[in-house]
Amino acid sequence: MNEPTEKYLSSIRSIKVITITGLLILGIVLDLGGGPSHDRIGFRYWKNPGPFVQFDGIAGAKGQFLGFVRVLIQAAFSFIGTEVVTMAAAEAKNPRYTMPRAIRTVYIRIFLFYVGSIFVIGLLVPSNNPLLNLNSSNASSSPFVIAINQAGIKYLPSILNAVILISAWSASSSDLYLSSRGLYGLAATGNAPKFFLRTSRSGHPYVAVIFCSMFSLLSYMVVNTSSGIVFTWFSDMTATAGLLTWFCVGVTYVRFHRGLLAQGYDRKRLPYASRLQPYASWWVIASSLVTLLFSGWQVFLKANWSHTTFVTTYLPIVLFSVLYASAKFVMRVPLVKPSEMDFKSGTENLDVERSKEPSPKKLEGGDLDEFGVFFFPSKLFAYRKKHHRRDAVRCYTNPTMRS
Repeated sequence: MNEPTEKYLSSIRSIKVITITGLLILGIVLDLGGGPSHDRIGFRYWKNPGPFVQFDGIAGAKGQFLGFVRVLIQAAFSFIGTEVVTMAAAEAKNPRYTMPRAIRTVYIRIFLFYVGSIFVIGLLVPSNNPLLNLNSSNASSSPFVIAINQAGIKYLPSILNAVILISAWSASSSDLYLSSRGLYGLAATGNAPKFFLRTSRSGHPYVAVIFCSMFSLLSYMVVNTSSGIVFTWFSDMTATAGLLTWFCVGVTYVRFHRGLLAQGYDRKRLPYASRLQPYASWWVIASSLVTLLFSGWQVFLKANWSHTTFVTTYLPIVLFSVLYASAKFVMRVPLVKPSEMDFKSGTENLDVERSKEPSPKKLEGGDLDEFGVFFFPSKLFAYRKKHHRRDAVRCYTNPTMRS
C-alpha cells in the first residue's frame, strides 16, 4: 500500500476512533444529567419499557424470548468483520510477529467499542422509541443522534451524520478488501477462474476488486423499495454469510487441532495459541449453527409469511450447501485425515526468511507503539512491494503459512 493511501486511511480510522470515544463519554455525561436539559436518566429505561420487547404483540415471556431471538441475526451483522485483521496475514510483513499482537487487541476493542456502545445506547434511548426505524435517509435513526436531539444539543447531529457516512465508506472498503482477497485466494488454489489472479504492478488483484465492486450496484434497489427494507435484506444476507464463515472457521480449527494432536505437535510452539481452544471453536460452531437455523423463524408464524425475508435469510445457507456438496461428491474432494495433514510444506526456510524481515518497529505505516497497535491494528500490515504475487499465492495455497 502506497504511503499517501495509508496516511489517508489512517486519518479515516482516527476520525472513527475519536468519534466513538467521544460518543461514549458524551453518552455517560448525558445519562448522568450533564446535558442542557439536566435530565438524569440513569437506568430508567432498563425498568420501563425494560430490556426485552414483545415480538409481534405476543404477550408474556414467550414474546420477549422470540424478540430476543429475532435480533440475534442483527447483532451478528454488527459483529461480522471483527476477524478482518487475520485476512491481512498473506500480505503482511513479519506476520508471525504482527498477527498475534494484533489479534490480542481484538477482544479489548470489541468490549470497549462494541459492548460499550451497546451499554451506553441502552441507557440513553428506550427500546420502544418510535424514532428507531430504518426508513430514514440519514443518521436521524441512530440512537446517539436521538439522545443528542432529546438533550437539546444543536449542530452535533449534523456532524455525526457526516462521520457516519465516512464510517460507512470505510466499512465498505474493508468489505471490498475481504471479498477481493478471498476471491484471489480461491483462484490461487484452483477453486475460481485463473483470471482473478491478475494483479497490478504494485500487486493489487484489480480483476477481483472490479468483479466484487459490481455487487455494489445492487444498492440502487432503494429507488423502488424503502431503504429500510433493502437494508434489512442485505444485512440479513451478510449476517448469514458471516455466520457461515464463523462456522467454517470453527470446524477448520477443530480439524487443525486434531491434526496437531495426531502428529504430536505442541500447540504452545505456535506463534499464537488461544487458551480456550478447542472449546471456543465448539462454542462457535454450536452458536453459529443455532443462530443460522432460527434467523428467519418469524416467517413461519401465522400470517407472517414473506418470500423476500425467507429467501434473503436462508439463500446463503442453500448456496453454501450446494457448493460444498458439489466439491464433495462431484469434484471428489476428500477430507484430509488428521494424520496426513501437511504442517511442514513452506516452512523449511521460515527462519531464513524471518531474519530478512525488517524490524517490527520499522514497518511501514508508523511506529508500533502500544497506542497504535491497540486502536489501529491495520498499522501492522504493509503490502510487500517485491514478489508480492509469489508470496501471496504461496501463503494462500499453504494453510500452514497463515499462522
